[in-house]
Amino acid sequence: MLFDLKGKRKRAVQITYLGLAFLLAAGLIGAGIGSSTSGGLFDAITGGGSGGSNADKTIQKRIAAAQKRLQLNPKDQAAYAIVVRSHYQLATAQASQTGQFNPKGQAQLQQAATAWNRYLGIAKKPDPSLAILMIQAYGGLAQSKSPQDQKPYLTGAADAAEVLTTAQPSINAYVQLVQYATLAGQTPKATLAGSQAVALAPKAQKKAVKAKVAQAKAQAAQAAAAQTQQQTSTPPTGP
Repeated sequence: MLFDLKGKRKRAVQITYLGLAFLLAAGLIGAGIGSSTSGGLFDAITGGGSGGSNADKTIQKRIAAAQKRLQLNPKDQAAYAIVVRSHYQLATAQASQTGQFNPKGQAQLQQAATAWNRYLGIAKKPDPSLAILMIQAYGGLAQSKSPQDQKPYLTGAADAAEVLTTAQPSINAYVQLVQYATLAGQTPKATLAGSQAVALAPKAQKKAVKAKVAQAKAQAAQAAAAQTQQQTSTPPTGP
């Protein structure tokens, strides 16, 4: 399996595949796209630079308070949003500079994903800033999974990208959706998103946007194909 590889080769394959999938989202987050918070979503999820165990305790208290609200009202969208953001914030404290999440971080990301799915079940208009955050969260969850187990997380990232694009349609958002939908094997969704990106472009820029869409689709397809090839060519481990 791909992630049964060891040493430098394993790390290189992980970074190439997963890094390709989530570079664009990181750029959008840093730019503040999809967030109503000035300075971008980086500040929103890190609390503007505060950190340490005291900050973690504060976040845990925030989660506990939101959970109490949900016990009283299971359809409290704002409370679910707090839970999602807070678990993701705790996860970022368990990430390396290269964006690799340790087991504690992975556990926090999974709790964020669980809250996100429940939130989607009641939210008529999901918050696009939460969608951006969940694209990153699903990418983090995919890091530690073998290729055959990554599909649900790649699908989750594509679905979150679709939520973002629906709420805030733009050329960049549609191109991002092309990328994630292709990685998740959602070809019709990727094709439609590419057409929408081109349709939004001014006449003078349509050719450039078409090229951008084609590049995003080709890179994602190449990464997925390389992953599949690696998976089939690597002999199984164990007895």
